[in-house]
Amino acid sequence: MSHVRITYDTFQKTAPAAQAALLAMGKTADDSGLDKEIVELAKLRVSQINNCAFCLQIHLNVSRKLGIAQEKLDLVATWHEAGIFSERECAALAWAETLTHLAGHSVTDAAYDAARRHFSESELVFLSTAIATINAWNRLGAAFRFAPPIPKRVAAAAS
Repeated sequence: MSHVRITYDTFQKTAPAAQAALLAMGKTADDSGLDKEIVELAKLRVSQINNCAFCLQIHLNVSRKLGIAQEKLDLVATWHEAGIFSERECAALAWAETLTHLAGHSVTDAAYDAARRHFSESELVFLSTAIATINAWNRLGAAFRFAPPIPKRVAAAAS
C-alpha cells in the first residue's frame, strides 16, 4: 500500500511560487475559450497514463461538475475502442497521449497534422499548454503521492 510522502498542503506552503506558476499556466488554457470538456478529458487521460491519483480525482470531480457523461468518464482509458467520443475528442485524447509519451521519440508531423485537422492553431496552443501543465502536476502528485481529494459522498459511503 502506498503512503503520502508530502501532502499537497506541504507542497503549497513550501513552494507557493511553483504552485502559483502552475495554476497560472493552467488558467491560460481555462480562459482561452477552448471547450472545457475536451480539456478535462485530456487531463483525465494524461493523469491515468502518469498514475497520478490526486490529479485523476480532481479532474473527475471537475468533469462531473461540467456534466461530462459518466460513460465517457468510465471509458476514457479505452477511448480508442469505446466508440462514444467525438472526432474532436478523439483528436484531443490522441494529442494528449502523444505529448505525454515523449520519452525516446519526437512528436511526428503526422500526429501534429491529425490534431490540426480538429483544432485551430490557437486552440492547439492552449490544448498543448493544458497537457503540459497536467503533466507537470502529475509528476509532482506522483512523486510525493499527494492524497486524492475524496468527494464527501464517497468518503461517507466508505465509512
